[in-house]
Amino acid sequence: MNQITKETLSKVPAVTLGFWIIKIIATTLGETGGDAVSMTMGLGYALASIIFIGIFLASVFVQIRMKKFHPFVYWFVIVATTTAGTTMADFADRSLGIGYPGGAFLLFVLLMISLGVWYWSEGSISVETVRKPRVELFYWTAIMFSQTLGTALGDWMADTNGMGYEGGALVFSIGLLITVLLHYLTKVSPVLLFWAAFILTRPLGATLGDLLDKPVDHGGLAISRLTASALLAVCMIVLVLLIPQKAGQHPGETIDKA
Repeated sequence: MNQITKETLSKVPAVTLGFWIIKIIATTLGETGGDAVSMTMGLGYALASIIFIGIFLASVFVQIRMKKFHPFVYWFVIVATTTAGTTMADFADRSLGIGYPGGAFLLFVLLMISLGVWYWSEGSISVETVRKPRVELFYWTAIMFSQTLGTALGDWMADTNGMGYEGGALVFSIGLLITVLLHYLTKVSPVLLFWAAFILTRPLGATLGDLLDKPVDHGGLAISRLTASALLAVCMIVLVLLIPQKAGQHPGETIDKA
């Protein structure tokens, strides 16, 4: 009897360069889309957050009900987390009166708790294990907190440190470059580096989104939030269609083969 390890497909995409390109577009869309609803439409951070959290929960339900990976469903949920993260972070930073440092710290603690509970329950926080509904719930909870934390970090860097949106985008781009170098040149845990990169792409998208739609006298390009959101959505759809999308794989059960 020979033993083989059966490969099983994950419910999330393989982590490739294409994954990160689409992720950055999605996070930028989340910034402009979230601001369009909360600011341009005048609904406010609290009501906009409730709306986007509802969309997020509905889309996660659909995602979990799927039997296999579907690119458009997955990326719709990602956009839902980025828009909800935008309004939730703004609500925490501004409406709760705790400021950017307080909001970032609160969200960091919530992210660490969500990852800790996931690890305690499953023994791993690797995205390669995301194929069961329970693990998907852990995954999407961590994603939501990481997106919201990233928004708070992006606003903190751009608005209070005098760096502007271009400077903030540059800082987070350098952080991503360092993460890539650590991946290829060191033995730092790939799981740790994945979550670091996932968090860093969110403030990068936040600063790029603000660069697009903020007024010129605030350092932006003054593009309408609705227009910017529509253009980013079209760009993202085209990329999902053009860039190969496949489910990640991970070892399943070890089985005997005669």
